[in-house]
Amino acid sequence: MTDPTRDLLPIGLEDRLPRSAEVLARARRAALDAMDAHGYDRVIPPLVEFERSLAERMDGVATRRMFRFVDPASLRMLALRSDMTVQLGRIAATSLADAPRPLRLCYAGETATIASDQLDPARQRLQLGAELVGSDGEAAAAEVVSVAIAALAAAGATGISVDFTLPDLVDTLAQKALPLDAAQVEAVRRELDAKDAGALKGAGGEAYLPLLYAAGPFDEAIERLSAIDAGGALASRIAGLKAIAAKVGGKARLTLDPTERHGFEYQSWFGFTLYAEGVRGTLGRGGTYRIGGSNEAATGFSLFIDRLADTLDAGPQRDTLYLPLGHDEDAAERFRAIGWRTVAALQDGEDPAALGCTHRLDGAEPVKL
Repeated sequence: MTDPTRDLLPIGLEDRLPRSAEVLARARRAALDAMDAHGYDRVIPPLVEFERSLAERMDGVATRRMFRFVDPASLRMLALRSDMTVQLGRIAATSLADAPRPLRLCYAGETATIASDQLDPARQRLQLGAELVGSDGEAAAAEVVSVAIAALAAAGATGISVDFTLPDLVDTLAQKALPLDAAQVEAVRRELDAKDAGALKGAGGEAYLPLLYAAGPFDEAIERLSAIDAGGALASRIAGLKAIAAKVGGKARLTLDPTERHGFEYQSWFGFTLYAEGVRGTLGRGGTYRIGGSNEAATGFSLFIDRLADTLDAGPQRDTLYLPLGHDEDAAERFRAIGWRTVAALQDGEDPAALGCTHRLDGAEPVKL
């Protein structure tokens, strides 16, 4: 008896069939071209690395999310990458350690995780992104946000919005302005992220309650955040956010949620999340951080465009030329050189239209089907 489950794919994995694969490939090329146009050089890290390198290079990357196995050559533990940002940090700190700064790099590749996120069932995703290594100031942040918007727009996104956040907000305020015991910091951070006013009070963070309401459209939210800036503790960060927003200009809709922490485990003072019209969930995140090991400042972003590709139009059918048996090879090569697709006959009796062809080669000229 045939096993009906033998061809099933694991949960969170899927095939990309021709239409979806073509749309995703086109979006990927366009996003990479946009990053290249802004001066970001592409690198291609390996799919697998030593687990220790991936784990130690950047805080917040949990090895328990990675597929791990022993390398038969070195007998050391290997891991399948779950985040390419870590690999860019390694490259910057090692092979390109002597390259002039700021160093601009971009990348694209597949990543995989053992378990999916609660909000996203996918366990394999195409990750694209860019890293500006050597700076984490407002100028670097503004450039990276602009490049992220440009890459997402080139990939086909419309109605793009960017949500700014301050990942180290609680840590900054807890030092002096709104003091907290070390044991309280994590609880207050968690309840702010969850937007739970009652639990926030219970965690000893009553003074932090106004932060829950400093969210929304950027201009309004930044004013509310400025009004509760105790003792000027956030003055430099507020000024930085305003400067970034001014430079990004009208490229996207801007919002602010200063207490958002989900997905910002290793970012420092600035973070941002990317959304697009008609797409559920986030399409990317970015921000400032320090590269583990070298402690070098960097700013970057990652895009996950799989969801976006599912909403994009496949575009007009390309001219596809059917080549009958015994066709003119020179004519076929000429049409391929100017951008036509060709499908060569393997036997008599084939149906060119059923094979996706729009034309048939008759002698040296195409004839529309």
